[in-house]
Amino acid sequence: MSNAFSLLGLPRIAALDDDALQQAWLAASRSAHPDQPGGDAIRAAEINTAYETLQAPEKRLKHLLELHSVPWRTVPINEAMMSLFSKLGPALQSTTAFLKRKQNATAALAKALLAQEEMRLREQLEDLGATLDAERTTLLASLPAYDARLSAGDMTALADLQILQAHLAYFGKWQAQVREALLGLM
Repeated sequence: MSNAFSLLGLPRIAALDDDALQQAWLAASRSAHPDQPGGDAIRAAEINTAYETLQAPEKRLKHLLELHSVPWRTVPINEAMMSLFSKLGPALQSTTAFLKRKQNATAALAKALLAQEEMRLREQLEDLGATLDAERTTLLASLPAYDARLSAGDMTALADLQILQAHLAYFGKWQAQVREALLGLM
């Protein structure tokens, strides 16, 4: 496994600055681009893959854990996340059922009767999306504290980072599902 951090000349930390990441990627891409003298298509592809890995926090944390040789394990969903999921699951199911009814509605009156339910579903999904965004932002704000623990030699931070990575992955998936459901309601 290649080290995406070293490939882009970045420190091996969880909390990467987006601007620093992009600047490192641009600099590395310029020198490796196949159209440049001494450029190499394979190296350019590796640099792009490294950027994609480090750009998404859940992928970055997974990569960081792999570099620390932390074995993969299943991470259970905590109570707060389960509570959120218990609202999200039914909302997504209701939206799917509604979209089927809307697709089958051919008369203008039938479509008009569905408008109020559509608005309620849209508001519910938007509220859930805002909650997911806020929770994800809170998790991302905790990354510097994990870096501080790791730099102080606290290796228990790796187990906690594994849980954080799993939670970020859940939130990312749920956010994508909410966006897709909202697009369906357009």
